[in-house]
Amino acid sequence: MTRAMGRWVLLMACLMGTAQAAESKDWSTERRDGMVIRTRPRADIPGGKDFWAEGELAADLDALRAALKDHEQFRRWMPHVTESRVLAQEPGGSRVTYTQLDLPIVSNRDYVLRVSEEEGQDAEGRATFLQRWAPAHGVVPERRGVVRLLRNMGSWHFTAKPEGGVHFVYRFTVEAGGSVPSFLASVGQMDAVVETVRALEKRALALAQETPAPAP
Repeated sequence: MTRAMGRWVLLMACLMGTAQAAESKDWSTERRDGMVIRTRPRADIPGGKDFWAEGELAADLDALRAALKDHEQFRRWMPHVTESRVLAQEPGGSRVTYTQLDLPIVSNRDYVLRVSEEEGQDAEGRATFLQRWAPAHGVVPERRGVVRLLRNMGSWHFTAKPEGGVHFVYRFTVEAGGSVPSFLASVGQMDAVVETVRALEKRALALAQETPAPAP
């Protein structure tokens, strides 16, 4: 029961990192399922934490980009997501999205985000994709019986590898929301990070299989 409680805390971020070095002494590091996961508490956010996961994915950059840009489909493959909608496409290319989570034990959570993307190359000429998100307040009224998460921000950063696959950095900050004791919110957190990353990888691999090969 308590492990399930911990997993939803991390799955609520559903998506996205910058490749800065972790210099703070507050970071706690663990290696799980081939990736490095770091966490640190946020004194300014009740029950809040910063998360950082970094490693390699077998999926290619195009498929990962397609998976993350199709927010409407999150409810079909992202754990605990029951509603995922694009509320608005903005002139600069960003979009406003709504997500609701059906969680074990506690009330459902939801959040409204402004999501933006950048494509480019690193210093070695490798293709990169960066997706960032931050809260978009005042767009959708809060729903009765659903806890609105007001502080949910982060990013995914991918760099294509010459031999195939990508290097990823997934960073985000969230609050637990509601009256969740901090010791419960921490249970199972590493498992939840792994589940989120692997769900994205699985979706991207499936999309790559569905995409027709280019004509010779």
